[in-house]
Amino acid sequence: MRILGISGSQRHEYVSGTRALVAAVLENTELDYELVSLRGQNISGCTACLRCTGDNVCKVEDDMTSLREAVAGAEAYVVGAPNHFSGCNAQTRAFLERWFQFRHREGDLLWGKPGVAVGVGGLDGGPPARDIEGFFLFNLIEPVASLTATGAAPCYFCGFGETCGIGIPRMRHGDDVKIGAEIIPKVSEQPETMRAAAQAGKRLGQCLRDGWNRKEAALRAQDRLMDWMAGK
Repeated sequence: MRILGISGSQRHEYVSGTRALVAAVLENTELDYELVSLRGQNISGCTACLRCTGDNVCKVEDDMTSLREAVAGAEAYVVGAPNHFSGCNAQTRAFLERWFQFRHREGDLLWGKPGVAVGVGGLDGGPPARDIEGFFLFNLIEPVASLTATGAAPCYFCGFGETCGIGIPRMRHGDDVKIGAEIIPKVSEQPETMRAAAQAGKRLGQCLRDGWNRKEAALRAQDRLMDWMAGK
């Protein structure tokens, strides 16, 4: 497995826009990949216990244990998350927090690998994509592409979307909105979004086929991290 894809969405595969977009990127790399869904997985956030400092192996026992080898062994990453309150959802953030185990004593298991960040939101997919890029940079992973898309907010399915004054259906379509399949956003039916996913996948695949220089990429990621922390 050369590329690890992570869908942090908690929705079923057939309705998750995040998973659809991550899958589209992976398929267009034309390389070997594995797509893992975090749906239903038991993964806690980092507890800051510091028991990983001696050997760079997290000691918290949950489903992250079985994913560690895939994270460490992949040559590249495609990580996607839905927008929950202007950031990654909790499951994706917990998964990424646990990458803390790879950092100690200049641990370079992840350094210089390329990554693609994917964010999907009812109004804006940018915040989760930026969160993921931040986690990449803190691990000196170089983001080579970032994708955002409009997905189907829960408000379309809660039963009150047509009457709730702060729900996304009325925010997007007006007070007289009538919810039907024709107005519910579907990532796979957005041509520009799918073209961007294809381009990102092809770029990631080409990076690896061309002989990716991890040392140079790590230095670029470090420079971007310093600029990001400085607010540039």
